[in-house]
Amino acid sequence: MSIEELARENVRNLTPYQSARRLGGNGDVWLNANEYPQAVEFQLTAQTLNRYPECQPKSVIERYAQYAGVKPEQVLVSRGADEGIELLIRAFCEPGRDAVLYCPPTYGMYSVSAETIGVECRTVQATDGWQLDLPAIAGQLDGVKVIFVCSPNNPTGQLINPQDLRTLLEMARGKAIVVADEAYIEFCPQETLAGWLGENPHLVVLRTLSKAFALAGLRCGFTLANEEVINLLLKVIAPYPLSTPVADIAAQALSPEGIAAMRERVAQVLANRDALIAGLRETPCVEAIFDSETNYVLARITASSAVFKSLWDQGIILRDQNRQPTLSGCLRITVGTREECQRVIDALRDQPGLAATERV
Repeated sequence: MSIEELARENVRNLTPYQSARRLGGNGDVWLNANEYPQAVEFQLTAQTLNRYPECQPKSVIERYAQYAGVKPEQVLVSRGADEGIELLIRAFCEPGRDAVLYCPPTYGMYSVSAETIGVECRTVQATDGWQLDLPAIAGQLDGVKVIFVCSPNNPTGQLINPQDLRTLLEMARGKAIVVADEAYIEFCPQETLAGWLGENPHLVVLRTLSKAFALAGLRCGFTLANEEVINLLLKVIAPYPLSTPVADIAAQALSPEGIAAMRERVAQVLANRDALIAGLRETPCVEAIFDSETNYVLARITASSAVFKSLWDQGIILRDQNRQPTLSGCLRITVGTREECQRVIDALRDQPGLAATERV
């Protein structure tokens, strides 16, 4: 028997998540992972690395709770929001019996985490405007324990209609956990659902330091939920999910000075996003530009695969979304520095443009 034959069948059949780094590339303009384009610096304080860290570092929890406007007992910190996704499935879904539900096109780790654990994935394709198809979701809820909704949605960039989210919460009440993935909420903070936790015991909100806080390499995320949910997740989380240096830097990032610096970065990203969109509008090969509430822009490009390869060869690494449902011909462009955005525009203008830009 081969080693592969010893593995679980669902793992043998699993298609792993194709992260930006796993896809590779040899570029100097990295605009495929929705990272902040420039490094931020922190100084580690005195470390006691001979001791295990706290399971839930108190300073990090308290500072994030204050930042998010929730109670400390409503916060769990983990190795990125990705671990939060996995913990929720492990805590609430019985493999071989229960299911998770999500609405493509959306973030790929919902399916990967569920399939790894052996939990059924159900999909309800988003509507033409990438909103929730509530009647179709209602018909799929039997046996569903966790519903994932990304808002703003990755990779499309738009917010999910708040009234639809309220309707979904009522549909799922007493039946399933509803998870609002808010990885990009710092770019539209007024739209957070964190304030809805009090009236919705089955609501969970996922957050991260990877985007606006410019700490993708730190791998630090947060789950916001009512205390009963948090206590269940604490049963299945690893004993020491955050290393001592990670907790140290996370606490610094969540200080008043760190939050102020984050907000300055967000303002700069939003200004660069406006400049990128303005340039794309005047670019012949760009057929459509979709509204974005995030640090990336989704655009439909004439001959997108050839354009993607052309820019790749020039060291400009974008994210190809052609294989996502309803995203044929689409490329996702992270908002980089003003100079990086201009390099993308210039490179696209060098392509054989065939279509006029359409406002979407």
